[in-house]
Amino acid sequence: MSTRHFGIGSWSVLNDLYEFTMAHGYWKAGLQDTEAAFYMSYRHNPFKGGYAIAAGLESVVEFIENFHFDSSDLEYLRSLKGHDGNPLFDSGFIDYLKDYKFCCDIDMVPEGTCVFPHEPLVRVTGPLIQAQLLETPLLSLINFPTLIATKASRICQAASGDEVIEFGLRRAQGMNGALTASRAAYIGGCHSTSNVLAGKMFGIPVKGTQAHSWVQVFDDEQQSFEVYADTSPNNCILLVDTFDTIEGIKKAIVTGKKLEERGGKLLGVRLDSGDLAYLSIVAREMLDAAGFVDTKILASNELDEHVITEMKQQGAKVTVWGVGTNLVTAKDHPALDGVYKLSAVRHPGREWEYKLKLSEQMIKVSNPGLLQVRRYHTSGESVADVIYDVKADMSQGCVAVDPLDATRHKVLGSELENEDLLAPLFREGKCVYSSPSLLEIRENTQRQLKHFHSGVKRFLNPHQYIVGMEKSLYDFKIDLINQTRHREVK
Repeated sequence: MSTRHFGIGSWSVLNDLYEFTMAHGYWKAGLQDTEAAFYMSYRHNPFKGGYAIAAGLESVVEFIENFHFDSSDLEYLRSLKGHDGNPLFDSGFIDYLKDYKFCCDIDMVPEGTCVFPHEPLVRVTGPLIQAQLLETPLLSLINFPTLIATKASRICQAASGDEVIEFGLRRAQGMNGALTASRAAYIGGCHSTSNVLAGKMFGIPVKGTQAHSWVQVFDDEQQSFEVYADTSPNNCILLVDTFDTIEGIKKAIVTGKKLEERGGKLLGVRLDSGDLAYLSIVAREMLDAAGFVDTKILASNELDEHVITEMKQQGAKVTVWGVGTNLVTAKDHPALDGVYKLSAVRHPGREWEYKLKLSEQMIKVSNPGLLQVRRYHTSGESVADVIYDVKADMSQGCVAVDPLDATRHKVLGSELENEDLLAPLFREGKCVYSSPSLLEIRENTQRQLKHFHSGVKRFLNPHQYIVGMEKSLYDFKIDLINQTRHREVK
């Protein structure tokens, strides 16, 4: 999300304190010339689904291109005290930050890419201190929009090609959350937003109707509709459920006929309460009988992918879905469990040393190496993703091993079409990525989803898409686990 619109110059201290205390510790230990590799991944698909939609790259670019410490940042950090009342950070470290010049390499999956648990969404290599300081910002900038883009894709899938408007501004988690959600929802497949600032900033089409307060202001509902039609003849969608929905539809039809006499058009009616499926069926019958076969029926009111699916099964005649709260707050899955893990270290003049974090839970054991993800396709369908080390020879295909169950593996031959997912974003601190338009990103999401079996996209008990580790990397990881455990328990 753009930082320009919230009255803050530098956002470089938008970070957890422990990132700075670790960076300070690295500096004091003389590790400022040590290189490191980190990767970001997530552990579970949100919404009990089968995939996620990556988002947030544009915000990452903007944040990093403005990643410097201004005088107010430095003075604030200088003012922090430890429990003994002495400065938390040495003055030399503050001077080090003053001269900070970002020079890391970053690779990231493009926005709109379908992604899966455990595989890297981002790889950062470069000076240890710089790579460490990116942990919290990257997680913050990617977790939330990825979550919302995924929710939006599910809602649009349920809508089966119907128009979906993102209606969530008033229920979002603050202004920044609202803007981030509007952009991510568009990436996920929504056709438009009610958020005018998002339309201005990102070029998303904006749509809107009217509130119940409009109807209440006038002496009667019929008058409110006719005044609205007079003032908005090219955007006339009438909210018909303020008092009695069926009567409201009748009055909307009267207004529509008068509008047609003046060369206008009744674009739609909106249902916002009651039995939406039943009322949409009745509304369609009434509108068609009156000759308004092209008038759309818009439904809103606590919608999500499950409600929309159920309504369609009941024969609902809704043609436009206005989805707000449950979309922009990801109501049934409030956070993506993205993590940022160290995978390698290289001290000056030495080779890379691969690292991992141990856990009693295998799902929380991190992956070592300089990681990349390769996606394999057959007959136009994506069949497996493989996490591999960039030093590996993949020219002859590979064997993919389930990282959580070594008895499960899949042979992927060299004849299969494939692509690497992590694309260069920064090289030596310079952005090398040419950002597509937001519309192109949205279209990428649609293309991506078409390449996956319908079972992966099911809402209930989705098929588990294969994400494996290249066998030599998996074997190395197991050896490293054993070596590390043996060393640490001595």
